[in-house]
Amino acid sequence: MLHGTTAPLEISRQLGLERETVALERAIADGRIGPPEYAAQVYDLWAGLTDAHVRAAFEAAPWLARIREVWAQIRNAGEYCAVVSLSPSFFVERLLEWGAHAAHGSRFPAVPFTEPVDPSGVLNAAAKVVIAERLCAEFGVTRADCVAYGDSASDKELFAAVPVSVAVNADSHVADLATHSYSGRDLWEAYELVGPAQ
Repeated sequence: MLHGTTAPLEISRQLGLERETVALERAIADGRIGPPEYAAQVYDLWAGLTDAHVRAAFEAAPWLARIREVWAQIRNAGEYCAVVSLSPSFFVERLLEWGAHAAHGSRFPAVPFTEPVDPSGVLNAAAKVVIAERLCAEFGVTRADCVAYGDSASDKELFAAVPVSVAVNADSHVADLATHSYSGRDLWEAYELVGPAQ
């Protein structure tokens, strides 16, 4: 739901550590490190992180337009919306205030950090499917009822697990796996590919 960036990059920008985080994102994209190593290294970078930094990163981030409107429409239809992201939980969970029924991210300690990050709480692509299954049970729906939206390689397994998927500003490796593909800056337009036109 961010356009052209990631939550860790936006957080690191607040600390003047964008270049270091770009290098880490390149390393994980290339498969040189996995999600636990990535989380441990950004945790070390963010030693001085405060809640004010996180709030500033969230508020300044280039979010897609009309996220709240899409989620309100979903709620009004008696359906459910959830966010499952590899990004830090302390950032992702702020989306509950925008109307998501659930928001799950890689489990990080509270900010400012006083304890280490637990590698077992760091999400990966397979974890997205596991969480989606748990949410289906919680909401009383099945995979057959689900639509997945995503933009990264970590969404491939989720796209394969549900009948309908929408790649949002994704590269061809992800977009080619999706039922629909959208490029732009408005979530409502992506939603209209599978939801009712308003």
